[in-house]
Order: sequence, then C-alpha cells, then structure tokens
Amino acid sequence: MLDRFSRWIEKRRASRQRMQTDARILIQEDEREAYYAAQRLAARSRAEGNLAEFWHWARVASEVARVSPVSEMNLEIVKAIADEEQNRVR
Repeated sequence: MLDRFSRWIEKRRASRQRMQTDARILIQEDEREAYYAAQRLAARSRAEGNLAEFWHWARVASEVARVSPVSEMNLEIVKAIADEEQNRVR
C-alpha cells in the first residue's frame, strides 16, 4: 500500500513539474499570449480526443494565469480558439 502511494505521489510530482515547465516555456516565448497558447493546445487536445493532454494544457493555462501579471485573458478569444480548433479537427 505504501509503495502504491509513493508511486502516486511521484506521478503527481512529475505531472506538476511538467505543467510548471510548460507554463514557463510559454511565458518565455510570448508572455502576453501565453495563456491563449495554452488554451489553444488544450482545445486542440480536446478536439482530438486526448483528454490527458487536454487536462495538462488546461492546468498550464491556469498556471500562466496565476504567475503572469501581463498575460491577456479574454473569454471571448478563448471561445473563438476552442471553436477554431474544433472546426480544424472536423
């Protein structure tokens, strides 16, 4: 039981590290557009049916929102991104 719990903790730690690293990369590439980039990747993953990647990129978007004071976050643009990615997959 303890071994299973340790593996779960390590998996969560690795997932969190990946999320934070991806958020930092997007912020370094273009801080103002980083939130939209993460949302685009989340929408693309969702449209392709890859739910694990969808959740990862959604968490990246929330991390960008949490750490970046200059990142733009307009809900209408996020909706447009989701629609665009859904139409791209069809």
